[in-house]
Amino acid sequence: MPANAPPNTFYLIDGLAQMFRSYFAIRGGMSSPVTGEPTNATFAFTDMLLKIFRDYKPAYVAMAMESEGKTFRDDFYPQYKAHRDPAPGDLIQQIPRMIEIAKLFGIQILQVPGFEADDIMATLAVKTQRGDFDPPQGVTNPPLILRMVSKDKDLEQVLSDRAVMFDVHTDTLIDPAALYEKKGITPQQAIDYQTLIGDSTDNVPGVKGIGPKTASKLISEFGSVDAILKNIEQLKGKQKENLQEAMDQGLIDLSRRLVTMATDVPMAFDLAEARVEGITKINGPRLLELFRELGFNRMRDDLAKLLGQAVEDSGSNAKTPSRQVAKEAKAGKEKKEEAGFGLFANHGDMDSQSADIVTARKSHEGYRAIVTGEELAELVTTLKQQKLIAVDTETIGLGHDAELCGICLAWEEGSGVYIPTRSPDAAKHLDSKAVLAALGPILEDPSIPKCGHNIKYDDLVLRHAGVRMQGIVFDSMIGAFLAGAPGIGMDDLALSELNHHCIPITELIGPRPRRKGDPQQRTMDQVPLDQVTQYAAEDADITLRLCNLFKNRLDEMGMTELYSQVEMPLVGVLATMEAFGIRVDPVVLDEQREALQLRIDALRIDILNRAKVDFNPDSPKQLSDVLFNQLGFKSIKKTQTGHSTDSEVLEKLAAMTQQELAGVGEEARPIPALMLEYRMLTKLVGTYLVSLKEAISADGRVHARFNQTGAATGRLSSSDPNLQNIPIRTEVGREIRKAFVAEKGYKLIAADYSQIELRVLAHLSEDEALIDAFIKGQDIHNAVAAQVFGVAADEVTKEQRNRAKVINFGIIYGITAFGLARRIEDLDNASAAELIADYKKRFPGIDRFLQTCIEKAKQDGYVQTILGRRRAIDGIHDRNPQVRALAERLAINSVVQGSAADLIKLAMVNLQARIERESLPMRLLLQIHDELVIEAPAEQADAMAAVLVDVMRSAMTMKVPLEVEAGIGDDWFGAK
Repeated sequence: MPANAPPNTFYLIDGLAQMFRSYFAIRGGMSSPVTGEPTNATFAFTDMLLKIFRDYKPAYVAMAMESEGKTFRDDFYPQYKAHRDPAPGDLIQQIPRMIEIAKLFGIQILQVPGFEADDIMATLAVKTQRGDFDPPQGVTNPPLILRMVSKDKDLEQVLSDRAVMFDVHTDTLIDPAALYEKKGITPQQAIDYQTLIGDSTDNVPGVKGIGPKTASKLISEFGSVDAILKNIEQLKGKQKENLQEAMDQGLIDLSRRLVTMATDVPMAFDLAEARVEGITKINGPRLLELFRELGFNRMRDDLAKLLGQAVEDSGSNAKTPSRQVAKEAKAGKEKKEEAGFGLFANHGDMDSQSADIVTARKSHEGYRAIVTGEELAELVTTLKQQKLIAVDTETIGLGHDAELCGICLAWEEGSGVYIPTRSPDAAKHLDSKAVLAALGPILEDPSIPKCGHNIKYDDLVLRHAGVRMQGIVFDSMIGAFLAGAPGIGMDDLALSELNHHCIPITELIGPRPRRKGDPQQRTMDQVPLDQVTQYAAEDADITLRLCNLFKNRLDEMGMTELYSQVEMPLVGVLATMEAFGIRVDPVVLDEQREALQLRIDALRIDILNRAKVDFNPDSPKQLSDVLFNQLGFKSIKKTQTGHSTDSEVLEKLAAMTQQELAGVGEEARPIPALMLEYRMLTKLVGTYLVSLKEAISADGRVHARFNQTGAATGRLSSSDPNLQNIPIRTEVGREIRKAFVAEKGYKLIAADYSQIELRVLAHLSEDEALIDAFIKGQDIHNAVAAQVFGVAADEVTKEQRNRAKVINFGIIYGITAFGLARRIEDLDNASAAELIADYKKRFPGIDRFLQTCIEKAKQDGYVQTILGRRRAIDGIHDRNPQVRALAERLAINSVVQGSAADLIKLAMVNLQARIERESLPMRLLLQIHDELVIEAPAEQADAMAAVLVDVMRSAMTMKVPLEVEAGIGDDWFGAK
């Protein structure tokens, strides 16, 4: 049925139901970069509101909500809804925010003590059908149509030609005709239908043994529950017995009372108060600001379009290519997002403002430009006397080779200077040569401490300009990350920590073009100097304030050693790695891509021939239809849109026995396995081979970015391209490493820690048996199997060793019996639980350590690594056992993985220090998980490999030896 809204439509939202639906539509992983509050439900809920206003242009909108306390149903049935699980804690936290947003959209909130939202909606549905809201006699307005934005089956009893249910997510209506088509009942029969089947969610009993199909059949045959009971003798067997029992126990009358909606809720509702008249009630300025705080940047654009306004860009500056905007914004360098100035000049309470906002903004007295030789000389003298200098750069161009436009410096909070090297009027300031000649010695002096926000970027820019910055002691982005701040972008931190709105970059360079023909953004050298000065000096000033703030905070948290000995020295190490890059051979990539494409094409043909259906294997929806509706495969998992065809499902289908596949044709049975290979190869081609070639720079090398703030455990992440995700589990995936090659006359040396997380576990747990196995150099999985299964080491079977291996690595992630059973073939949950219990009994130190991690999280709300890195553990006290169990697993995993991350970072810092101290002929190129890759002259490769191994082994002193395996080759594949 089409969902196009007729004129004079009233959208009545089932508030709490939509909030729950929004929560489960996006399962976690979202939080405000400013306040830290969870935002997954809020985001989906807001998106739903935007859709209503954008697509349906409602005349009226209101939202029905439950009130605190009992309802009238609880008075006669205390067990009503008693079996419901408590709402997730992070959903409860978001409900007030969602109500606030609804009100900012101009939506009236309807609540009546003692009644549920359904009762309010049912009352308004009856009033609408009755004509209570119709225009006075003689007025030609069309009659009111009520759309109840809900899927609640209880509302089916009040459906009519003027009151319908509406699923805004799928744009579908349920009216009396659709109800009959779906369930075979009319709205007048809906109460009886629901009385029979009950509702387990609300603890409504119903009649035992009667489900939807039976209820529909009985009502169709007899017309009503009363008629069924009057003719109960016509029924037979259990059905008759169950109905008689339900009637005798009063359950039918009880169920009927519970499912019948109140249609006379006492409420003073004035339809005029629900009128929204399109968009006039929307509080644009406040919503824009709120979206900014919550990190809903796309919605800022959507809201502006809804209100017919041009929105300023939110996240791009001269330092970032458009394809990297989202990643850079997360990394913290994409600052100056539009903060609400002048966007909604014609809406709400905001006054009209000048289009050129920068000129209207009062200049900061402490911000100035350095444009003469005398001023620069005086600045240099001043800088030499400072204890800490904040450094920032403005650039032209993108990436590691961006051209310098100017340098921003601050050493006193509330002030800052900008030293331009390029501008629209070069005659008004010094050139790059003069500026760098004066400031270069200051920037390169390690005795003058420097700080910045994502200062690695500025380090790379200055290196490209010929200056090697030294003395980096703090980075506010990394500091915020270590301290657990909700966001790490400078704008977000300025707002959350300093209550300061930074100047948006778009005020200087304009919005990013979204369509062909839109004006292009200016580059920073095209912006008038007075405007850049205020923006750039503010950068340095805010950076200095944030650095001071987070340095003190980390000191209080006990992380001084972590940031001073590991994270800050690592900034320079990563900058050096990014500047060098690694050579990648495009010919090898093309050869691999062509070979894989042939296999992909053959697989596609084979799949289509076996299915005997012409469909697109790349479409999950089409694949689902073919597998489960046409070929007869058993459905494994359902989603909101149908049968799932994810990797887990395909793996289970591929592993099914011939007996389990009895309903599937012999020729079609291999399709799931073929699809797994097809997907793996297409991902290899698209995600790695193609993107890797696109990432090769003019120098023939890939300069990936390594991020210290990308993973909660402290592990490094990489981007543009993401080298951390290069597949290594399959032979064809490992082949990609052949494209990473050494320079002529050089060799690549790859070294990685052996079983590092298990060694960290042994050290932290102090378990004697595990430590002894490592000290003796035993095969750890064989040694554990011997302990767990109570056999001699030389009697361990291959199956026993494999099981020990799974549990060894699984224990680090807090594996459950269910999880272990899924990973080991022919192992049921009970046997898995027994296996885990035996493991913990044989290694009591490990079990004590696991419990200590959990107790630490419960007591302090966080856990710590060997070097004191903290990770907050949310949900450790959640009433939902699944959420709580996940938090417990995170507590364990964060300590072990985080300590392993600390270790390899320390090894990188020590290696680079040794390279520079001893002028070693090697350069560090890559860090991937527990592996380091260096490049060295071929004739000295063996000696440099020995240095690399020595540094990695001695990075930390542990209770077990750190084993490192190294290889040498002409390419990365050969070095493994």
